[in-house]
Amino acid sequence: MHPDIAKYLEDIRLSIEIIAHHVSDVSSLEDYQLEITKIDAVERRLAIIGEALFKADKLDKRLQISDKTKIIALRHILVHEYDLIEDSTIWNIIHKNLPLLKQEVNNLL
Repeated sequence: MHPDIAKYLEDIRLSIEIIAHHVSDVSSLEDYQLEITKIDAVERRLAIIGEALFKADKLDKRLQISDKTKIIALRHILVHEYDLIEDSTIWNIIHKNLPLLKQEVNNLL
């Protein structure tokens, strides 16, 4: 594995851990929607994940990451079309998609 890919995967792993920390005391979507600083922090980390995966994918298109294209596209939406983002979508990503991404990244590392 190219050393830069390992660095990008580590950035993804760390961002997933930080997101988990930010929402560890948030038990529902409704509570999440009341926490603007947590929303900002989570969305920033999701953008980092998307950018890191984009860069890693440029180095090796064979990376086995589910929904790679959607993860990279989310970064674009977060940065350029932020008004399209719904808190419920982010909440679902946190709970449904990040666990699998974490597992896949750990397997690659």
